[in-house]
Amino acid sequence: MRILIIEDDPKLAQFVARGLRAERFAVDVVGNGREGEEYLRAYPYDLLILDLMLPGISGYEVLRRGRRM
Repeated sequence: MRILIIEDDPKLAQFVARGLRAERFAVDVVGNGREGEEYLRAYPYDLLILDLMLPGISGYEVLRRGRRM
């Protein structure tokens, strides 16, 4: 299973990613909405963990745009 974490708090993002990787999930972590949107376009993900209050574009906007892909 491939998971994308879009979270602007690096400490929190790495904590969650570490736990998921320990369970053998493939995890990518990005810190802002624009970069997250690029990753969503480039790779197929099974799960998205999304912070709603992100720099660049909001998590709501990332989700809205991601549904169109």
